[in-house]
Amino acid sequence: MEFTKEEILGVLETYDLDNITIATICSHSSLQIFDGARKEGFKTLGICLRAPPKYYDAFPLAKPDEFLVLERYDELLDKVEELKAKNVIIVPHGSFIAYMGTDKFAQLGLPTFGNRNVLEWESDRKKERQWLIGAGIHMPDVIEDPRDIDGPVMVKYDGAQGGKGFFIAKSYDDFLEHIDDSKTFTIQKFITGTRYYLHYFYSPVKEDGYTLSKGSLEMLSMDRRVESNADEIFRLGSPKELAEAGIIPTYVVTGNTPLVARESLLPLIFELGSRVVEESLKKFGGMIGPFCLETVFTDDLEIKVFEISARIVAGTNLYVSGSPYADLVEENMSTGRRIAREIKVAKEKGKLDEIIS
Repeated sequence: MEFTKEEILGVLETYDLDNITIATICSHSSLQIFDGARKEGFKTLGICLRAPPKYYDAFPLAKPDEFLVLERYDELLDKVEELKAKNVIIVPHGSFIAYMGTDKFAQLGLPTFGNRNVLEWESDRKKERQWLIGAGIHMPDVIEDPRDIDGPVMVKYDGAQGGKGFFIAKSYDDFLEHIDDSKTFTIQKFITGTRYYLHYFYSPVKEDGYTLSKGSLEMLSMDRRVESNADEIFRLGSPKELAEAGIIPTYVVTGNTPLVARESLLPLIFELGSRVVEESLKKFGGMIGPFCLETVFTDDLEIKVFEISARIVAGTNLYVSGSPYADLVEENMSTGRRIAREIKVAKEKGKLDEIIS
């Protein structure tokens, strides 16, 4: 059973708001989420399988106050009453959604940071494209029929997969050789340029800064992804030589590197982010908190958006102590801490209903 926002807010009314616990799955961006929550004065709870991960002992400032150990992530649905007693607010991240699945996550009867309605629009690439095109965003052309492939394309499967299984095809035969037709996929024309992953934060309760029709938009950081084996494979030869050797590039994300953009591009970067938020307000009540526009910057200084992640992304892990952009707002502000700050400020203003679903 999916829970309505009204039902979740009913749960929130039973909470002791002076003793909120911020919880998430021990993966992805959990270190900075727990660190940021602690810096803002919250208790923390880590959700994990079979045993608490030992690596948390190496990072005491980011180790949660307690762990909830499960055998399977869907067992979280059976722990709702226990977590309500701890006044838990869930902070989702990419792995959280991937591990639980969107259907199970919708059935989680706990107050959750952000707007769960975004999942419907983000996990379906056709709806995602409808949202972004509706916002006036320039996106790569989509090829509906793979028989029409007449140049390099990127084939992507639906859902957050960290690039797993994505591949480039240059012809219909290439496509047939690599496609997993048991999965839903999208074919985008390949765009040459530099990939930038832009980390924004939208607050519906902040009233100053880069203001929108409602709330305020922040630019917290940027990154570029390190992908295996695509980032090193061409040391072995040209694409033609690699193909002849049976070596195929793969795009599984293994890490991230920091970036800053030339300052003259910041007006366009903010314009893109604001358009996406304004369209989300119209379509499904708004995308709350952190989100990432996954882009290509061309040599004509255009920015093409090929995807959106509507929650905290792992590239923000580079900036646990702030970034060149976040430091110009407040020093030592990670995205994880910014989430906790939003919860704290909304609580103080009596506006938790605006950031929780």
